[in-house]
Amino acid sequence: MDADAELDLDEIVDALYVPHPARFTAARDRAAARVKAAGDPAAAKRIARLRRPTLAAWASNGLVRAKPDEAEQFLQLGQALRAAHRSLDGERLRDLSHQQHVVIGALAREAARLAEEAGTPVSETVVREVEHILHAVLADPGAAREWASGRLVRSPAPVSEFPAVDPDVTLPPGPEPEPEPEPAAPAPEPADPARAARLAAARAAAEDAAWAVSAREDELRVAEEARQHAVARAAEADAVVARLEGEAEQARAARDLAYAAVSEAEARHREAGHVAHEARLAASAAQRRLRRM
Repeated sequence: MDADAELDLDEIVDALYVPHPARFTAARDRAAARVKAAGDPAAAKRIARLRRPTLAAWASNGLVRAKPDEAEQFLQLGQALRAAHRSLDGERLRDLSHQQHVVIGALAREAARLAEEAGTPVSETVVREVEHILHAVLADPGAAREWASGRLVRSPAPVSEFPAVDPDVTLPPGPEPEPEPEPAAPAPEPADPARAARLAAARAAAEDAAWAVSAREDELRVAEEARQHAVARAAEADAVVARLEGEAEQARAARDLAYAAVSEAEARHREAGHVAHEARLAASAAQRRLRRM
């Protein structure tokens, strides 16, 4: 695939992360089929392997797309924080840490606002998940790159601390330690990879469950809107039926009046015919009398 085709493929992939996650899978499959039909099965497989984003990841992607300047400033804040942690710049750390909390809260609220504008209001749980994503973006360069792409699929792995101290930094001497009357606490147990894997799996399952709940809520909202629309249409139909029944009743009354008028006219016609017949008889009798005279 040439450079122009590659650019088109990137545009196709980017477009998949714009609509609500509930429509992602169907749109992805259509895009993969379209690219395969265009003669690029490798790119089609790449598209088919894309994963549906969680609701929090989708809201974060919308923030990156809608607010590129704010996203770039946030990435720069992360670089500054990581540099301050490596150099143990205490004053700089205090300033940046305060800025970190303010900016994360503001960006999470903005992501929620953009999601609502897109027709998908998100819960406080999703907003907190967006905040977790932003914390990871500040601490982890890999998470920052993934977030900046606008194709985030799920929350990055939790980051417990910022980068280690630069070995070239000279730490100021501290006070002499006082003897401890109590025995030192035991060293922490080494990390358990199996437990970490279970935690990661549980977190992924929780995210999927949260997305499923959000999707069901969306379906319920759509169903409720459809029900209300159907109720309104039924009320309109009832009104039309009532109007037509009233018009039909008026038409039946008018028909009955017309039939009565016809009957009356026929009776008058018969009576007039009878009178005319008698008049003709009287005229004939008068003529006969005249001839005899």
